[in-house]
Amino acid sequence: MMKGPITPRANLRLLLLYGIPFAAILGIAPLYGSESIRFSDVLHAIYGGEWSAAAEIFLFQRIPRVMLAALVGGTLAVVGASFQVILHNPLAEPYTLGITGGASIGAASAILFPSLLTGWWVFGAAQLLALAGSILVLLMIYTIARRPEGISIYSLLLAGVTLSIMSAGAILFLRYLASPHLLLQMDRWMMGGLDVIGYRELTALFPFLLPGLGILLSCSVELNHLTMGEELASGHGVNVAAIQRLVFIGGGLATAAVVSLSGPIGFVGLIVPHAVRQLTGCDHRIVLPASFCLGGSFLVICDTIARTAFAPTELPVGIITALIGGPLFIRLLLRTRL
Repeated sequence: MMKGPITPRANLRLLLLYGIPFAAILGIAPLYGSESIRFSDVLHAIYGGEWSAAAEIFLFQRIPRVMLAALVGGTLAVVGASFQVILHNPLAEPYTLGITGGASIGAASAILFPSLLTGWWVFGAAQLLALAGSILVLLMIYTIARRPEGISIYSLLLAGVTLSIMSAGAILFLRYLASPHLLLQMDRWMMGGLDVIGYRELTALFPFLLPGLGILLSCSVELNHLTMGEELASGHGVNVAAIQRLVFIGGGLATAAVVSLSGPIGFVGLIVPHAVRQLTGCDHRIVLPASFCLGGSFLVICDTIARTAFAPTELPVGIITALIGGPLFIRLLLRTRL
């Protein structure tokens, strides 16, 4: 683990190992889908003045979708890496604290009762209620786990698991009330998806996503100390309770933002941080940005597979991440004996 400043050589290694493939994947992925698009056709439409359906699809469907996949995958990976440290649990991921359950209740309520709430600003009704459900669950968990000396990790985990079970029961009740048509919409949301058209919905992420990610990245040095244990971290001058609180709030806000739009997408926040630590060590000044790049790349690739494997039908990306992420994590377990 690095303890001094990150050297230019380490930054170059990070750029070469994660940044360049990440940028390349972002550039290539929009060209593939149910119908392939040549980049030359897009350039010709933009600069030649001959607008085409291919350019429309590329600019207003493919690019926003790839951007969303990169943001969702990167965010889930960064939050997973941070939660694994403060919860002292290598199996922790962004959904460990029940955030998905709150978002699912909100989205299901919006689908079942479409007149319950209309959209506001850049938020759709389902996204707004999913975000509200996530934040409500976060507040409940924080209230339960809060202690004068800081956050109780055991109470945090138990509260998250309990609220997840309660949320699952509430979702079953809403499914029971739903008609077959609405039930299909609920199921599609629960499978995770990245269906966006245009850039309006993407802007709804940033009021919560950017502060959340900023908080996590600012805690990277303290997370390094916490990997050695809370007592040693305190001995090095780290305010453990404050860092736990900051990571919980930052991770919760970032996860709530992306889940409200994408739905639950599993395994990204679980396997990517472990893969990064295997490749580059445990310095979280590198682990967090590297996790963002690798997590974003992984989800973009999974979404590209979801769009092309059974074209013209599209699979929910959550199915692809489960089918790919499960075996990958088992292989990682066999190699590292976590």
